[in-house]
Amino acid sequence: MKTRVAKFGIGQVVKHRIYPFRGVIYDVDPVFANTEEWWRQIPAEVRPSKDQPFYHLFAENAETQYVAYVSEQNLLPDESGEPVRANPQIDEMFVRGDDGAYRMRMAHRSS
Repeated sequence: MKTRVAKFGIGQVVKHRIYPFRGVIYDVDPVFANTEEWWRQIPAEVRPSKDQPFYHLFAENAETQYVAYVSEQNLLPDESGEPVRANPQIDEMFVRGDDGAYRMRMAHRSS
């Protein structure tokens, strides 16, 4: 499998290309790193390839907040400038700057 460089970064707000949700990226896997069962549950006609970055998101839609695992091919930058709804996990890991960008809190940065 060929590994690609991630297009999006930690703290970036992204939205799903097809489904109506958006979120803050909190981790990136260079290639698929979930279970085979999870991957096979995606309908074959829209199942993403495994040889691309996959992103862990603190996600939200109109009804709820949750954690999502999304392939790079299904993400777009969210350029709305709107904050992601208040979420204890986001608040614990990130601070939102005056420019609207989410930055890792010092306690969560690796050495």
